This record gives sequence, structure tokens and C-alpha cells, in this order.
Amino acid sequence: MSLLIAGVVFWSVTHLMPAAAPGLRTNLASKLGEGPFKGLFALDIVIALVLIIYGWKSAVTSAIYVPPMYGDSIPSAFLIMAILLFVTSSIPNNLRRYIRHPQMTGVLCWSIGHLLNNGDNRSLALFGGLGIWAILEMIFINKRDGLWQRPESVALIKDVITALVAAAAFALLVYFHPALFGVSAIPV
Repeated sequence: MSLLIAGVVFWSVTHLMPAAAPGLRTNLASKLGEGPFKGLFALDIVIALVLIIYGWKSAVTSAIYVPPMYGDSIPSAFLIMAILLFVTSSIPNNLRRYIRHPQMTGVLCWSIGHLLNNGDNRSLALFGGLGIWAILEMIFINKRDGLWQRPESVALIKDVITALVAAAAFALLVYFHPALFGVSAIPV
């Protein structure tokens, strides 16, 4: 369990540094050079992912709480929103005019959806930890960047493209979830 927690903490600290300590990021990038800094940042992310994966697989699970009995609809709705928001962060669309941090909001929805379905210690560490990271990331980015400037409106076709890409991503994730993570995304 300690590897999983270390991975989540390492992931969070690495990602929070540019928003929480922009001066440190600037100093490191100027001393190392932008390319080497980005390489070091990418290496840190790979290390965090390795720790998370091995920590997840090696952790002894124990129940912490009984997940609420909502059925599959509410957790699934959070996970569908997570995919849509994650895609929204990468494609120009009108939803970005209403949500300042679509990617981090998507991570938070992903976290909540998984915590509604899983009440074990591994899930609490991974999904709860990354949910807390997403909240902190939004707070620090807001503090660093100040007042939000809403993007301009885009053509409706961009919203349609966003929805189609999100639907395709969701379908692929549902299909590959058992092979990637060992459990079905849709309970049978």
C-alpha cells in the first residue's frame, strides 16, 4: 500500500509544482533548460505511474466502507461526464465556456464515480488521492492565473465532434477496461 500512496503523492506533487510554485518551476527550467526540465518532468510522471501500478497490484485490499447502493446509473453518469470533460479539455467546444478546468473536473468526476463503486483501501488511496489532487490543482491554477477569461463561442459542429469523440473514447474504455484493469467497467 505504501508504494501506491507514494505514487499518488509523487504524481500530485509533480503536477502541483508548476501551479503552486511557479517561481520554482521557472528557476528550474532556466537552470536546466526548457527541454531537460520537460524531460525530467516526464520522467517523474513515469516514475509516479510505475509506483501507482505496482502499488495497486501489490496492495492487500481491505474494506473501508460499503459503497452506497445507487446501482450503476449514478457512478456511470459520473464516469461518462469524466470522459466528456477530459475530451472537452482537448477540443475547442462551447462547454469550455462554462467550465474553467474541464480536465481537472473530469478527474474529479472519475474519482467520485469510482469511489461510489469501490469501498476498499486501494480505491480510497488512488481515486480519493487523485480527486484531492484535482481539487488542489484547480485552486492553485486559479490563484496563479487570476480571473478567468471565458473562451469565445465556437460553431455547434465542434460540440458535436466533442460528443462523438467522447462517446468513442467511452466505448473503447468500456471495451478495454477488463484487459487493462482486470474488472469490467459495466457490471454484469
